[in-house]
Amino acid sequence: MLTFLNDFAYLYSPLHLFRYITFRAGGATATSLFLVMMFGPSSILSLRRRQGKGQPIRADGPQSHLLTKKGTPTMGGLMILGGLVVSTILWANPHSPFVWIVLWVTLGFGSIGFYDDYLKVTKQSHHGFSGRARLGFEMLIGMVAAYGMMCADLWPEAGVGGISGLFAALVAPLLHVTHEAAWLAVPFDKHFVADLGLLFLIFGPLVIVAAGNSVNLTDGLDGLAIVPVMVAASTFGLIAYFAGNINTATYLGINYVSGAGELMVVAGALVGAGLGFLWFNAPPAQIFMGDTGSLALGGLIGTIAVAIKHEVVLVVVGGLFVVEAVSVILQVGYFKLTKKRIFLMAPIHHHFEQLGWSESQIVVRFWIISFVLAMMGLATLKVR
Repeated sequence: MLTFLNDFAYLYSPLHLFRYITFRAGGATATSLFLVMMFGPSSILSLRRRQGKGQPIRADGPQSHLLTKKGTPTMGGLMILGGLVVSTILWANPHSPFVWIVLWVTLGFGSIGFYDDYLKVTKQSHHGFSGRARLGFEMLIGMVAAYGMMCADLWPEAGVGGISGLFAALVAPLLHVTHEAAWLAVPFDKHFVADLGLLFLIFGPLVIVAAGNSVNLTDGLDGLAIVPVMVAASTFGLIAYFAGNINTATYLGINYVSGAGELMVVAGALVGAGLGFLWFNAPPAQIFMGDTGSLALGGLIGTIAVAIKHEVVLVVVGGLFVVEAVSVILQVGYFKLTKKRIFLMAPIHHHFEQLGWSESQIVVRFWIISFVLAMMGLATLKVR
């Protein structure tokens, strides 16, 4: 929204700053941090009053959690989403379709997570929304987002062409007029690109859903999920900035995605909101982000990765989330087959708790791993 100030730069030259993505990303970070810090205490107080007993703690989880985390309110993701959305709308260029696509997924996944948290709090049970129904809604949201990406190049033409232009933009992907959005790039071979065609409407949503639920599984200890989320968002925000600049994208050998640079502003808003939330979520947490936050933030990161054609790199940068999700899959599958467990408890962060690691040791060490993985992900930019 504030990008319009650049139009008045002829009156006051410093207003030229609003044309630069890097400046607006910094502004988005500062704004969302301010909003969460300002309204955080009142939000926590309100949620504590409304929720009474707070988030229900799993009876089959670590026994220490029944003592240390009982009564802590959840739905802190509302604080993050509030700061993120307001900041993004203020600082991002509204003409970039990717901004609205990412916000669509973020708010959609956040709504699903909110309903799940609401059911858990009102029923005082860790069993919330039906798993199948939740995945179904997530896939539907992801498919709309993926289709929007396939139409993204034609959005400006739709605006110029009125109703006929809009219809042409929506139908084009079905006629396979737009190709680039459905490409799958491999980081280590800039010459290999797989055109998924309409299969992208399945592949893209699967990546987004997997990212959302992987972050959701990681969110089990105070501060454990939010820092790796910020690290991943910073990484993909930087890559999005490169991918949105044709000269930089050509030099690095990555796919050029027109308008994707604005996703750096969205990533900046996430980092600011995440820092503000961490102030209240640092051990011992005053509030949990809940599914409201973890699903939304995971979906946001997954959507950025899909939009900039870095789905494979997401596995590297988000390796911590991948390991958490795989640990659950392996544990459940192996138990069903053998009635035995691979890990002492899943997700894997609980396994280390059972081994005697303190919560702070697990959290800080996992943070370190997330930083290392982010560096590895950025290194793929030149390994092509």
